[in-house]
Amino acid sequence: MRPAPTILHLDMDAFYASAEQAAKPSLRGKAVVVGGLGPRGVVATASYEARRLGVHSAMPTAQARRLAPNAAYLVPRFSLYRTVSDQVMELLGRLSPLVEPLSLDEAFVDLEAGGTADDSASARATGEGLRAAIHAVTGLSGSVGLAGSKMLAKIASEEAKPDGLLLIEPGTERELLAPMPVRILPGVGPATGDHLRRAGMTTVHDLAEAGEAELVRLVGKAHGHGLYRMALGLDDRPVVAERDAKSVSVEDTFDVDLHDRVRVRAEVERLAVRCVERLRAADRSGRTVVLKVRRYDFSTLTRSETLRGPTDDPTVVREAAGRLLESVDTTGGVRLLGVGVTGLADYTQEDLFAQAADARELAQRAQEHSSAPVEGGEEGVPEPEPDSAELLAARSWPAGHDVHHEEHGHGWVQGSGVGRVTVRFEEPWSAPGRVLTFRVDDPLLRPADPLPLVRDAADYSSWPASLPKSRSGADSSGGGESSP
Repeated sequence: MRPAPTILHLDMDAFYASAEQAAKPSLRGKAVVVGGLGPRGVVATASYEARRLGVHSAMPTAQARRLAPNAAYLVPRFSLYRTVSDQVMELLGRLSPLVEPLSLDEAFVDLEAGGTADDSASARATGEGLRAAIHAVTGLSGSVGLAGSKMLAKIASEEAKPDGLLLIEPGTERELLAPMPVRILPGVGPATGDHLRRAGMTTVHDLAEAGEAELVRLVGKAHGHGLYRMALGLDDRPVVAERDAKSVSVEDTFDVDLHDRVRVRAEVERLAVRCVERLRAADRSGRTVVLKVRRYDFSTLTRSETLRGPTDDPTVVREAAGRLLESVDTTGGVRLLGVGVTGLADYTQEDLFAQAADARELAQRAQEHSSAPVEGGEEGVPEPEPDSAELLAARSWPAGHDVHHEEHGHGWVQGSGVGRVTVRFEEPWSAPGRVLTFRVDDPLLRPADPLPLVRDAADYSSWPASLPKSRSGADSSGGGESSP
């Protein structure tokens, strides 16, 4: 534990949904749900307006529609979210060389290492300055927690939501934690929480009073020891700038189970290419290819193949995933497919001769397969059944994604189906726009890139030079006070 609250935790407020509201004036102040929109879709993020109706992350979209039938349901736009995330992380990087990103919208910052805070007053000023900078640059809000440890800083930012700041003064940790539910502590999930509840422990105070020996008896030595320390507010974990990824993967859940073997193979190959794109974007390569298949009965199978060396070649990964698929029975139907790469490295080490031999072998096997008769039909591999026009329209014009019309300008897709696509024409800085409907093949309509959320962002190029970097002598009392 540090003697000053110089660890900062930033958590953007309802990040995906807030970004969509900022980009779409007609959705501001309204319920917005971002996630998969099919029958098996899952909510990624819900706006605070939707949360008040009972919608939350990881909820099935079908259930969310029952709770909030009038909400706007949008497909995620990750290119926009990554752009905004880069802007936020760049601001954090100005505060300290020690920034530990946890996701696109969440990170720890060691303010002491950056010289931007060494006491409560300077930490609070830095936190407020950060919130102002984020709003000026991105148009979005974030909640900030400040404390002497990572655990408490994260708890503080959660308590400060939405759009607030909470500073926990050193020495007040136990008093603050005592009445909180045990689930507030890291590592206490539903199962552990229920186990502790049955033992009569529902608050952090109960854990501290029970003592380390009793917690060890209930949940085991390693978990019990850590749980007791957290209940006392003790956490010595440092902020780590480099969090090395162990794997890169992509997966898709299908609205309808896939039965056609050729379609399954095509989806695996498509996922393999997407996986390599992410791998290359991270400037990494990997040695082990992993295939994940969830079947119609929810049973999940994984298969892996280790290559001769690390690779970022889409052909190599695609063919390896295809070979793994051959060992999986998909007769009853497939509801989810995933392709991943593990054993990451910063270099490639390809055996080109071996790869050429593998390619020749694969080509020969493919030729043999294509010449084999197919039961009940002509020779050759059958073509997969074409997707319905409505499904193709949904893929071409996802709800919420950007479009541009040569006559009407920039807009976003409100919905599509029956050969039509409905577009609302507006920009982040305009008034709510009008709605028009077009044929899905209208030659004047095309997909577009997202617009910036702030057209004339304030100049923060010199920030945070004006922030206090040493003890200011200002009143540093008020630990636990929230600033809206």
